[in-house]
Amino acid sequence: MDFFISNAWAEAAGQSADPGIMGFIPLIVLFVVFYFLLIRPQSKRVKEHKAMVASVKKGDEIITNGGVLAKVVSVEDEFVAVELAENITVCLQKQAVANLVPKGTLQSAKKSLK
Repeated sequence: MDFFISNAWAEAAGQSADPGIMGFIPLIVLFVVFYFLLIRPQSKRVKEHKAMVASVKKGDEIITNGGVLAKVVSVEDEFVAVELAENITVCLQKQAVANLVPKGTLQSAKKSLK
């Protein structure tokens, strides 16, 4: 039965193929690129958002994650009461604050809608 099968012999290697540290260099480069393009910017944005949320105080004008422009009426540990319109107040989680806007933005938005 072994008539049609020829033996395959490996050629003698000139040097041993020991990858060592050279095998890990592409993986290390990939991790460094991944860190600088994804992980670092995201953690920086999270830190800035936490600082912004911690600095919210009564009288500030904010935009919520839902895009609602409102004025802060009171601030608690976890929640913020905001006034959407005259005599309309809602309570939001602090994390729902997307951005602080300059004072007077609410008034100019109301004027532009009239």
